[in-house]
Amino acid sequence: MAISLGEYKISLDSKDDEANVNFVSHAHTDHISGLRKNKRALASEITKDLVESRSNISMELIEEPECVELLNAGHMLGSRQLFVQNDLYGYSVLYSGDYQMDEPVLAEKLEPKQTDVLIVDSTYPYPDVKFDEKGEVIDAIQFYARKKTERGHVVFGAYTMGRAQELVKILNDGGMIPAVDEKIAVVNEVYNKHGAHLEYAVLDHPESSPISIVGQSRLEATCEAIRAKSVKRVYTAVASGWSKIFRFETDVQFNLSDHADFSQAVDYINVCGAKIVFTFGSNARLFAKHLAARGYDARPLGYTSEVNALMLNHI
Repeated sequence: MAISLGEYKISLDSKDDEANVNFVSHAHTDHISGLRKNKRALASEITKDLVESRSNISMELIEEPECVELLNAGHMLGSRQLFVQNDLYGYSVLYSGDYQMDEPVLAEKLEPKQTDVLIVDSTYPYPDVKFDEKGEVIDAIQFYARKKTERGHVVFGAYTMGRAQELVKILNDGGMIPAVDEKIAVVNEVYNKHGAHLEYAVLDHPESSPISIVGQSRLEATCEAIRAKSVKRVYTAVASGWSKIFRFETDVQFNLSDHADFSQAVDYINVCGAKIVFTFGSNARLFAKHLAARGYDARPLGYTSEVNALMLNHI
């Protein structure tokens, strides 16, 4: 996906062979593919630090063109939306990247903006999927962690960047200091550099801490290591929006998400007042179908789409 602005052709969280600038909404690996070809980027300083902490990519941030504005997305620390006032073609475009309408645990709160065209994430396209109230989920995580650590070890499996830091913050706010694996610790330090104030220990020996957070792929091995050296029970947990749809192989799962569910996405579209909605991502067709059924001019956007060419036919 890309949008052209005079001397700039800006890729949108994707690889485009003709783009001379990449917009990187946030530091998750599925949004940085364009950087492997072109290091010039529109992104936040926090995103730059997070990308460089986890990869051998060195980003070159450029100054925002006059018609471009980066707005908070609420997804994770440093996440941004891209707003373009395209006077050449006579319309404005807002690209969401990943975003959430709820109050974030750590990220900067979402900044919606009035726009003609909205390009919106389609992670959760299901009208019948509604996330639990976030404050209640946070209370449940803290209560579970306190109770289970009285009798044994609690191990959370989490995405190394974003979700793991949210869990550290939630546990800190509940009076607990978790141990984390080395990869999570690296990201924690970047978060702390930018004011997150996370308290944690590095997990040298799995059984040494009553509560741990490890990368999802390390959950089983960590639990096995604890069981080999401790007689106490090990409780496993995960916190994910997907818990509304899938059953994880853990003792408990919490419905904590940094995305918008369907009803929240509709609220976002309404606040932005878009005339046309393009959906993107693996669920783009399904999301556009459900939006169209509710009266929105919505259509899926392919990964190789040129936004300007599409808009000339619709505005």
